Amino acid sequence: MKQIVILACTCVFIYISQAQTVPVPKKDINEVISISNANYNMGKISAGKPLEYNLVIKNISKDTVVLQDVRVGCGCTTPKFKAGENLLPGTSTLITLGFNGGGNGEFTKTADIIFSGGLSKQVKFYGVAVVADSTAAPVTNN
Repeated sequence: MKQIVILACTCVFIYISQAQTVPVPKKDINEVISISNANYNMGKISAGKPLEYNLVIKNISKDTVVLQDVRVGCGCTTPKFKAGENLLPGTSTLITLGFNGGGNGEFTKTADIIFSGGLSKQVKFYGVAVVADSTAAPVTNN
């Protein structure tokens, strides 16, 4: 009977000790990567005219980071990137975000950049899409 109690206590002790894991503090994304043009003002653009702009992603940490995905906020934005790319410490990569220029007026678009280790960063671009004035008088050289 004594052996059964000791065995039961040992099993309970092992179970409890394994459940006591110390949570690993989550890294701050701004200590791992830097992103140029993370808040990009496109200014006035021609409505309906597609355009692109680039983000430069740099690993500023001492560990390798993997670029896993870029998720855009709507179908009018298209990302170009290398999924699964390893960013060694000090190296950079390029992400190109395309915008179809649809609509008229002010716009704000976002994209979430997903990295290994559960890290992500949201970037945005904004501007004003304007329709060319077709009623303007033609330019003449006199």
